[in-house]
Amino acid sequence: MEYGRKYFEELKGCLDRIDLKTLDEIIELLFNSKQGGKQIFTMGNGGSGSTASHLACDLNKGVCSDNRRFKVICLNDNIATVLAYANDMSYEDVFVEQLKNFVNACDVVLAFSGSGNSENVLRAVDFANKEDAITVGFSGFDGGKLAKLVEYSVVVPINDMQKCEDVHLILGHLIMQELNKSIRD
Repeated sequence: MEYGRKYFEELKGCLDRIDLKTLDEIIELLFNSKQGGKQIFTMGNGGSGSTASHLACDLNKGVCSDNRRFKVICLNDNIATVLAYANDMSYEDVFVEQLKNFVNACDVVLAFSGSGNSENVLRAVDFANKEDAITVGFSGFDGGKLAKLVEYSVVVPINDMQKCEDVHLILGHLIMQELNKSIRD
């Protein structure tokens, strides 16, 4: 039982240290992107890929109370495309190559990387910046390279991948609920 209490206490501590001002700015950015008909792209590897996929689902389906809906594409969800780029080019290019097909200026690119150092995520964010897309990064540990590369950065301040991923999922749900509230107001 002690392990459970310790896990929860560390998780609560992480949540208490999240930069809520930046999170508010991200929520406003996503709301304005929806209103302006902009696309939103999410991506990540492993557990971060699951979070990116989950958020895409929540925004596409969970926040659709009016006629103008979110346009969210999770770049790690089309496994055939990911594998084709990985096989024919490199795994480091699986996200950037997809963005080359779709991203426009002022679209939003949301990147999840627990370490903040996933090369395929970094390459995609770098490309998105060059295309004048708006970049958002969710990372952990010290934020890695991702925190310095994006316009909006949320760093979960803990050196534990699983707790970092827990918090990222919680933040996705918070974002979804706040967007639902904004749309209803």
